Formats: sequence, C-alpha cells, structure tokens
Amino acid sequence: MTKTDTLRAFFEPHAVAVVGASATEGKIGHTVLSNMLEAGYKGRLIPVNPKGGEILGLEVVPDVESLPGRLDLAVICLPRDAVMSALEQLAARGCASVIVITAGFKEVGREGYHLEEQMAELCHKSGMALLGPNCLGMINAPAGVNASFSSSMPESGNIAFFSQSGALCVAILDWALGAGIGFSKFVSLGNKAVLDEADMLRHLNNDDQTRVILGYVENVEHGDEFLRQARIASRNKPVIMIKSGITAAGAKAASSHTGAIAGSDQAYDTAFRKSGIIRVGDVETLFNLARAFSEQPLPKGPGVGIITNSGGPGIIAADTVERSSLSMASLQPHTVQRLQQVLPSYAAFYNPVDIIADADADRYRRTLEIVAEDPMVHSLVVMFTPTGSADIGQIADAVIHVAARYGKPVFAVFMGNRRVASAREQLREAGIPCYAFPEPAITSIAAMYEYGLWRHRPESTIPSVSKDTGPVRRLIDEALSQGETEIVEFRAREVLDAYGLPTPRTKLARSSEEAVAAAEAIGYPVALKIASPQISHKTDVDGVRVNLNTSEDVATTFKDITARAQRMRPDAYLAGCLVQAMAPADSREVIVGFHRDEQFGPLLMFGLGGIYVEILKDIAFRLVPLTSGDAHDIVREIKSYMLLKGLQGERPVNFEALEGIILSMSQLAMDFPEILEAEFNPVLVNSSQAIIADVRLTLSDGR
Repeated sequence: MTKTDTLRAFFEPHAVAVVGASATEGKIGHTVLSNMLEAGYKGRLIPVNPKGGEILGLEVVPDVESLPGRLDLAVICLPRDAVMSALEQLAARGCASVIVITAGFKEVGREGYHLEEQMAELCHKSGMALLGPNCLGMINAPAGVNASFSSSMPESGNIAFFSQSGALCVAILDWALGAGIGFSKFVSLGNKAVLDEADMLRHLNNDDQTRVILGYVENVEHGDEFLRQARIASRNKPVIMIKSGITAAGAKAASSHTGAIAGSDQAYDTAFRKSGIIRVGDVETLFNLARAFSEQPLPKGPGVGIITNSGGPGIIAADTVERSSLSMASLQPHTVQRLQQVLPSYAAFYNPVDIIADADADRYRRTLEIVAEDPMVHSLVVMFTPTGSADIGQIADAVIHVAARYGKPVFAVFMGNRRVASAREQLREAGIPCYAFPEPAITSIAAMYEYGLWRHRPESTIPSVSKDTGPVRRLIDEALSQGETEIVEFRAREVLDAYGLPTPRTKLARSSEEAVAAAEAIGYPVALKIASPQISHKTDVDGVRVNLNTSEDVATTFKDITARAQRMRPDAYLAGCLVQAMAPADSREVIVGFHRDEQFGPLLMFGLGGIYVEILKDIAFRLVPLTSGDAHDIVREIKSYMLLKGLQGERPVNFEALEGIILSMSQLAMDFPEILEAEFNPVLVNSSQAIIADVRLTLSDGR
C-alpha cells in the first residue's frame, strides 16, 4: 500500500478499532467511541477491552489479536507502557494506520523519547501510518469520522486544519462552532513521530473536499520535504499558517553578522514565502483569511471599490488600502456619470463612494451594481453604519444579490454590534465575509491578491555559475584535518578566485619592506589588514588601516598593526599583512552572506554595510538556491535600496555585477555543505563594478 493509499485509509476508514475503549463516561476510550457514533460513522466500529461485553451498543473484543478482518484505522487509548505491545500486534495484523492519543513520550523525557523512537521505527518498517502520540486525534467531518476525544464535532466545510498543539485544537473547535466555520479535515499532529506537516500537505493538496489549508506549526523537522510539499500545494490552493516560537535562538552560536541576524524565525519566514505559504501572526487573522479564501474568488487585480454610508469609515478603509499592496480603483468617467444619476447631489461620486447616511437598500443595490460593472474595480468593500431609517436585512440582501451576479470578491463591513448581528449572520450564510471594522476586510483582500500573483508567477530556473571547486575542496579539507573551523581572508581568497569573483588587487606582505613594495606595485592609496588564521574579526585587534598614501605610512602602519596584534593575541600566528588597493571613492558598501539553518538549509542575506546591517538591520533574506529573479528582488527589497539606485543625480550601482556575486554565494552554499557560514563583507560597488574586499568562512566541525 502506497503512502497515498495509507492516508486515504486513515482519513476514510472502512473499519476502525478503538483499543482501550471504556464503558466509563469521561474516560478517553469512551469519548472516542462515543464521538465516532455521534459523528454518524457508517463503517465497522470495534471496541477493544479485555473485559469484553458491550459498550454503547457495540460488541467488544477482548484484545487486538481477536479483531476480525483487516483494519484501516486503530485509535489507541491505552496507558503509555501498553502502547508498544498494541502497536506490534496491530502491525502484525496489517493495520493501515493508527492514532496514539496517549501522552508521556518524548515530551516528558529520555525514557519517553526512546519509546517514541521504537514506535516510529516499527511503523516505518511495517508501513503503518501513525498520528501522534500525545494528540487529540483526527476528524473528517464530511465522512462522518471523529476519531478524537474532542468534546465538539465541527460542521462540514472546505477548510482543513492541522496543529501540533492539541489544546489549541480544542479551543479552535469550540470557537469554530460559534463562528459557523466548518472543516473538511481537522488533525492534531501531537509529537509527529511519523505523520507530520509534509504528509498533511501532500494529502490535503489532493483532497477535493479541501479548498483552504490551515496549519499551526511549532517546529519543522524535515525542512526540505516540508517546503517541497508546500510549494506543490500552494500552486493549487492557499496554505495559511501560524508559526509560534518567534525567537532568535537559532542564532545563538553564530559567529558572523549573517548568522547573528538570521535567527530561526527569519528562516521560517523566508521559507514560508519561498514556498508560497501565507504566514499570519494570530488565530483571528488565520480564520479571517480562511473564510475569505474559502468563500470568495481571487481578485483579478489590485483595484478596490469602497461603498459606504458614512464618510469617516470610508476614509479609514481607503487609508488601509493605500498602506497595502492594493490600490483605490479609479472609477471610469462613465461610472461616475451613472452614479450622479442615481445618488443625491451631495453624495461623493468618486472612490470611496459615500452614498450618505439616509441610504436605503435600493440605493445600496443600484450603487453596488454600477461600481461592480467598472472594469477598474477588482474587488468590493461594502460598508454600513446603522442609521435610524435603514432596513439592515434588506441592505444585506442587496449585497448578496450583487455578489452573486458579478463574480467579483465582495466583502462586507457592518459596523456596530447588536443591531447588525443578524445581518452579519445573513451575509456569512450567503458566503460573504462580514467584519465589524474595515482593516481585516482589506487585509484579507490583499492576501488574496498577493497569493494570486504568487500562484501565477512562472517557475524560475537556477542559473549556472562558472566555478572550479577543486581548490575550495582542498582548502576546506585541509582546514578540517587541522581542526580549524574558520578560514579567514588571506586564505579564503582562494574561494573567490575559484568562483571567478572580482577582488581588489591584493598582496600578502610578511615584512614592512614587502608591504612597501606591494603598495608601490598596486598603486596608492592602499589599505593594510592583519593576516592571521586565528583572527577572524580584524577590528578586534584594530587590524585594519585604509587610505595609506606614502611608503612611510605603509611601513609604519605595518609595524604598528602587527605589534598590536601580537600583544593582543599572543596565541595567533601572524602571516603578516594584506596590502590591498582602495576602492573608488564613489563605492558603496554592501554585505552578502549565508547561514545554514538546521531546518531549511542555507539562508542568504543581503544588505548595506556599516550601520545599516549592524544597527538598523536593513537586510533581506532568501533561501538557497536563488534564481536570477531572487537575486534581482533581494537587492531591491531593502529599505535603503534608493541609496544603491542613486539619489540627487548619483549614478546607480552596477546591479548586474552585484547580483552575479549574490548568485555565486548561493552556488557556494550549495556546493559545500561543510560551510556553516560565509560572508563577503564588505562588497564595494559603484556604477561600473562590484568587488569583494573581505571574505571569511565558518566550517562545521561535524558535531
């Protein structure tokens, strides 16, 4: 049986056993059995309990070995120490899938961790899918399956939800019942010993009953497979997720600027964007978007038309639109003329269209029809503030009528509470999202528009980069064989040469006389940098001097730098100083680096150098490998992009050269998994060239 077949049997089982079923109300084994019956399960349901007899009208079998026929799903509600034995018996009987609700495994310590590892190994060998342990269970509402100990059974719908947190599942189920939200699938992943988020994405992508996929994620253990399945699923249907634990703990051992800035949350954020996942920060937004995507078509453009009976809320909505990726639609002259014919002379005929506080249902309907027919309007926001004369139910009917007729996304904002409550319910039952305030409506439309752009963006190819990996391989192997985990500039320059990357003219000088000769060969002005395999941050020993213009300056500076370094780092081997040509005066400093994230692999960083990266953290990220489009976009994503583009008559930098360096860094990260971090800092770029002035690598020691 393939994994696809196994998951189909898991979600749509013909025969289910509840192992540890109980006749005692309140026990999990009783709740699961009761939930299956109350859900209207039509298949064969078998309680397993050594006492035998009957539970809830079902004949009980005493043990797993006594189960009749083949099982699609078993739900285990046993004490922890009895779970492994039951799993072994189920595997021997060829059971397709199992849910282990029992807690007390890796979440509690070493003994539980080893038990869970044994469970996972058994399931992998036998091909048995395992949900949990330590989970709430699974619900397939359309199929009448509630294999969980939840106290609530959701309505059937087209939204699928999975979560690592069982407690969150319980809260959301209760909330969803009150909000009238239905689910196609509802899954508590628990400890994810076997089934995880990637498995859910694979199955739900092919599930005809699911239109929107939601997830709550605490951690992802198989990043590559997760991203692969997310990319596939996102091309077909929206995938919206919350990621908790937004700390920078992943950067705690980092030694470079890149590693220190690229925390674990940044890696997740970049990974989600790369794979098309829509990330949200709270449960309310999660379900606002879910309802919008599940009920409305995607907008075909950014133009929003706003109709309101109150000027203030209309202005708030317009301001929110302008702060988003959307735009206020410019109504065509013909549209404005038609509005002038049906609205009072004191109305506002331009977007937002203010139809005045005394507007009745007929005025709403006629205005909506006119605005909806304008080709510049791609989505509609209909706002209503209660007035003394308005029939709120009729206004809701008018909105429903127009929404059904024109096929454009329509969102309602009925402000207030008690007076509009029934109208909101009326709109929601008709599949029109309705909000109390304009901001969530605009946020939802913007997410739908951006998702549509992403889904229709063509797949890009990874460009080839000219390289000779042999010298880099020898350099890395030599360093690791000597127990070194850092390769600093005077040795790491071999990497730049191997990838054909541009550098300023540089020579290694072992004495002040050699430094002067090198400076005169290169041409003044020059810079001097301490050269030592043990000194990765030259500024720590004041080991850099720039704009040296005479032989006397070079000789004196060489002696000063090396003497200071020897005093401050007596343990370090000093090879001398690098003598390097100064960059042109009009150069701007940028930084290009990557840090290898544990879950998702190399995370590449780009930003302006100096205070922009150190203090302002004006940086952009992409997961490797980068496409040409990624390299183009990452440069233009930083807030200080205009400094590169040129201000007040300045010439723009050579973006093509800069993007070439970024793509080479991406290729380096792919070629050598031993490199934990790499950094080109600074890269000096002006209108004619981009050159790498310094480079360093951090290697993994394999631990």
